[in-house]
Amino acid sequence: MNILIFNCGSSSLTYKVFEAKSHSDITVLLSGKAHRVGVKGTEESFMENHFNGKIDKYVLLIKNHQKAASLALKYIKSRDISIDYVGHRFVHGGNEFNQSVVITEDVLRKLTTCLPLAPIHNPVSLSVIQEASKTFPDTPQFVAFDTAFHSKIPDYGYTYVLPQRIIEEFGFRKYGFHGLSYSYVTGEAAHCLGQNIKELKIVACHLGTGGASVAAIKNGYSVDTSMGYSPLPGLVMSTRCGDIDPMLALYMMVRFGHGPVDLMDLLNKESGLLGVSGISSDIRDILHNISGKKSQEQLSLKMYIQRLKKYIGSYIAILGGIDVLIFTDDVGVHSWQIREKVCENMEWAGIELSKERNQTVLDDKTCEINVENAAVNIMTIPTKEELVICLEGMKIIKGKK
Repeated sequence: MNILIFNCGSSSLTYKVFEAKSHSDITVLLSGKAHRVGVKGTEESFMENHFNGKIDKYVLLIKNHQKAASLALKYIKSRDISIDYVGHRFVHGGNEFNQSVVITEDVLRKLTTCLPLAPIHNPVSLSVIQEASKTFPDTPQFVAFDTAFHSKIPDYGYTYVLPQRIIEEFGFRKYGFHGLSYSYVTGEAAHCLGQNIKELKIVACHLGTGGASVAAIKNGYSVDTSMGYSPLPGLVMSTRCGDIDPMLALYMMVRFGHGPVDLMDLLNKESGLLGVSGISSDIRDILHNISGKKSQEQLSLKMYIQRLKKYIGSYIAILGGIDVLIFTDDVGVHSWQIREKVCENMEWAGIELSKERNQTVLDDKTCEINVENAAVNIMTIPTKEELVICLEGMKIIKGKK
């Protein structure tokens, strides 16, 4: 059977068509990625499609994820590839979903109630589900959730310091995100090192061109992560503010008259790297435009690195030392500059980066970039969220049959 998987990032859309014969016999028939979707930056958006060893690249305006999905679906149909199932990454399932599910009318209604929980991701994922329904109206679809991986965080890690009555009434708790990615890269790290994941302490950094987070993982389970009830807190991201004093939002509402919708857009879509640098929401643009003089671009880069080091250090403390430090996703794998800056002066924690290895990383393979005999294994691991979603779908399909 052929399973089409869509994975919406904040500013990208990845798709893959898997031919799945069994859990151990899965091949990619066709894949592609829309880059810089809706990005306000110095470079244009573009679409790449990979089929039969060839790459087709188109530079064009891609305003939103629904348009990106439309381009992908059109390309798939032009290659006469049949699709038996369509799977989607859905970032935030709230209290409604803690495992992957087939999309029904009832599930679709519940997904709609989850839209405000991740205002950058959930609405665009729903738009792609709707777009896929237009092209393949009779094809079953399913969703896998990023929040599931973090369901084992202990209560003292996920509980907010609020009155219990508020928590019980609204269901507030830390959910955490990028779980599909963390599930894959931690398993891959253990496999490559020839160790049992149940014996490893890992800090994993999922650094995307849109969203970014860090997770502390012990014995294969998440014990803490930088994102929370929503994907807004934590690191400095492309357009999200990350951690800020919550009183700032209250001041803007009470003293300066900002409404909730305005604040939602401000904190989610106008802050982060875009807000500080003033030139781009993409860390790659900022690295390319850094000058020798003090600038807003330099400030945004320093803030990005400082926040990331802060979380890594705090999670090392929580775990009592680590065995592995992982960098994944577009920025984590492709930017040697970011990895070098993050690992500077971290010898105290056993983190010793090999600059030579770091600058010769292979984009499509797992690489070890620490110096020989370092206490901590530093690894770049290209994530395979789509494969995890495909495997989740196969479980559901098998269960249905």
